[in-house]
Amino acid sequence: MTWAEAGHSRTAQWRSANGRPAPARLEVVTDSLTADEANRMASQGIAMLWQGDYHNARQILNAMDRRVGTGKKRAVDTPADEFYRHRQSRSHRARILGLLLIPLDPGPVVPLRRSPDIRAAAGEAYGDVSEPSVVSLHELVGAIGAHEWRRNGVYVEALHDRIHPHYGTFFPTRSEYVDLLAAAPLPSGMLAFDVGTGTGVLAAVLARRGVHRVVATDNEPRAVACAAENFHNLGVQDRAEAVLTDMFPAGRAPLIVCNPPWIPATPHSSLDNAVYDPGSRMLFRFLNELSDHLEPGGEGWLILSDLAEHLGLRSRDQLLGAIEAAGLQVLDRLDTRPTHPKASDRNDPLFAARAAEVTSLWRLATR
Repeated sequence: MTWAEAGHSRTAQWRSANGRPAPARLEVVTDSLTADEANRMASQGIAMLWQGDYHNARQILNAMDRRVGTGKKRAVDTPADEFYRHRQSRSHRARILGLLLIPLDPGPVVPLRRSPDIRAAAGEAYGDVSEPSVVSLHELVGAIGAHEWRRNGVYVEALHDRIHPHYGTFFPTRSEYVDLLAAAPLPSGMLAFDVGTGTGVLAAVLARRGVHRVVATDNEPRAVACAAENFHNLGVQDRAEAVLTDMFPAGRAPLIVCNPPWIPATPHSSLDNAVYDPGSRMLFRFLNELSDHLEPGGEGWLILSDLAEHLGLRSRDQLLGAIEAAGLQVLDRLDTRPTHPKASDRNDPLFAARAAEVTSLWRLATR
């Protein structure tokens, strides 16, 4: 990025761990900037490079957040309309808040007054910072929060232990789908594949249940590194292996597990990929290719919420049709209700769908 400051031309590297493009317009701002002025500039697509006190920048960011509108609900909204309106609102909020920028110097350090030590958090999000850079303050605040999640870990009842998620890797804040896997009857204790492992939580549960070897795959290097670290921390590294590959590993297994993204919608950022799956591509690919990787008599465990059905984004008939078209049969289905706070939050715009949601473990086999 290049901009004018005090009569001189300045240049720095744009960095976004979330894959957002560099803003086209930029102005230098200081502590004299008000939240109203910041919102007005952001609404015009003008990015603001903060050159003042770090804590003042945080206050401006919080004030901007309070001013971002959510739009009015229309009485004729269908569940799908409400979902897309909600996503558009969140995308608009992220775009506006993402236009407040701060400098990031090698170290990495924030060269502003009263800035915190962000070396670990920024390193996890951006990697090596060896040249002057510019980042979104909103994104950096998220990276700092993600670092705390990684440092403290997330307790998983099925493991009686903690999973430590890396930045950009989906982590199990909802436990019900993990509990389903912990309770389902194992068809074999010899070998299992975990397709799209993320933090490795499901593979770790299988290893703790006594499966001799679990091959956990993911196509994101961050996720593979995260899963491998968790396997080591949990003491299952001799049973569970994290592999960088697209979908299935080589060979066949008597048990193949997949927890694909539950919502068939387009991700707005790289961090959305674990939640949103355009056209249910990963789901349908898992079903279509499952038979080619199952041993005779083996089972494929599909862990999937029906939230998309309640939102009108995918029907149960479409799912059952895809299972049949893939030459599969349903041996059994284990269901559970959500326990997360949003399921009982009537102020959540998607409350009706969340309250009706059921998460299932589908036990599938080749016909």
